[in-house]
Amino acid sequence: MSDNNIENKHFPYLPHTAGDREEMLKAIGARTFDELLAHIPSAIRAKQLSLPEGLSEQELSEKITCLAEKNKPASRQACFLGGGFYRRFTPAAVGSIVSRSEFATAYTPYQPEVSQGTLQAIYEFQTAVCLLTGMDVANASMYDGPTATAEAALMACRLTGRHKLVLSETLNPEYSQVTRTYLDTCGLAHAGAPHQEGLLLARDILVDAETAALVVQYPNYFGCLEDVEGLAQVAHTAGALLIVVTDPVSLGLLAPPGQLGADIVVGDAQQCGNGLSFGGPSAGYMACRNEFVRQLPGRLAGMTVDNRGQRAFTLTLQTREQHIRRARATSNICTNQALNALTMLVYLSLLGPSGLKSVAEISVRRAHYLIDHLCAVDGVSLKFEQPFFSEFVLETPYPAERVLSLLRDDGILGGIDLGSFHQGYANCILVAVTEMNSPSELDAYARSLPRVLSVLSGREPRASAASSSSSTSALASKS
Repeated sequence: MSDNNIENKHFPYLPHTAGDREEMLKAIGARTFDELLAHIPSAIRAKQLSLPEGLSEQELSEKITCLAEKNKPASRQACFLGGGFYRRFTPAAVGSIVSRSEFATAYTPYQPEVSQGTLQAIYEFQTAVCLLTGMDVANASMYDGPTATAEAALMACRLTGRHKLVLSETLNPEYSQVTRTYLDTCGLAHAGAPHQEGLLLARDILVDAETAALVVQYPNYFGCLEDVEGLAQVAHTAGALLIVVTDPVSLGLLAPPGQLGADIVVGDAQQCGNGLSFGGPSAGYMACRNEFVRQLPGRLAGMTVDNRGQRAFTLTLQTREQHIRRARATSNICTNQALNALTMLVYLSLLGPSGLKSVAEISVRRAHYLIDHLCAVDGVSLKFEQPFFSEFVLETPYPAERVLSLLRDDGILGGIDLGSFHQGYANCILVAVTEMNSPSELDAYARSLPRVLSVLSGREPRASAASSSSSTSALASKS
């Protein structure tokens, strides 16, 4: 038996020998594996697992399962996290359908004669996106919402021949960061559009003759409802386009951006049947006016008839560099998120217009119920006194980081610390409410917050409120 085999006999699943590892470390420029990891702060390093010697596979599995039970996933807590990814209910039929092998193993439908099912699914997804957004045409999905926004910005530059974008300060900061990265890489200029009290004001937006598009969000990152019609007028008066980032669930209740003057609409499919899954994967959607279709990135599935006069589906437009000259390609996207897009389609199909509206209405009612009870706490207020959908900014007397930490002790993921994204918002929490937040969870949040503030003020010792039997009034409606 060779030395390599002797060394690896206790680690049958690790193919690299000591010599292999030494050679790789030398190429990287590190002397040891520990040195390779030395730059990682010790506070965030996983501690070495303390496992007894000689465990069988069954015993090891049981031991690891016990360790894993120390985790506290969002699904086991009262989760009010949002900011682009939301915990929503997914009907069981969604997983059953999208896990079928016909979908789960399908790839790009280049050969229409053997890909009719996949092509039809993509076509139906595009149709659903158009109905949802009020636009004329949609593509076969993007990677996610942020990259869809960035691609829409590049598309606007191609359409207008201009080289500057104006990005709303009420845009999701992650969407904004990705878009700015794209623009910087392409040598395109960008500027910000400031907000007042959570909303853009048309008179303060500097859209000029060099601006290709104004990028806004509806509802915006703070949950407030922008005046899309007014913003469209500002953009169009200057000869620019309006790009609108949307929340798909909110469109079950709100007027679609296409009716309000939007030229390009983008968003993320995560809420529609796709789980949180540590932030991905997801799918982005993009829709536009019919006259812009030649500059729409990615590809489009279309419906036609075959040589026997029967209905058939095919890839109608493919403006990627795989199919046309690179200089004329609208994007270098080399695949799409077809399975995640299909998940969104199945979710929307199962709910239908009335079901989606119901989910949106429940979220709105519960969000307004919660803010009413939270604002009854001394020192707590709604940061922006504006109409909002199901997400809002809560301001407290103490840093959000400390408030959220104590809320977690009560099993409540209270929201996002806005101070991590925006200067001057250290005491602000972005709170998202969905149909998954039961009335008892809303009451628990309203019950826990005053105790947390008392602890931070020094009036009460730190202790969990989990055993408290007090409660605010129950939610009156069935929702």
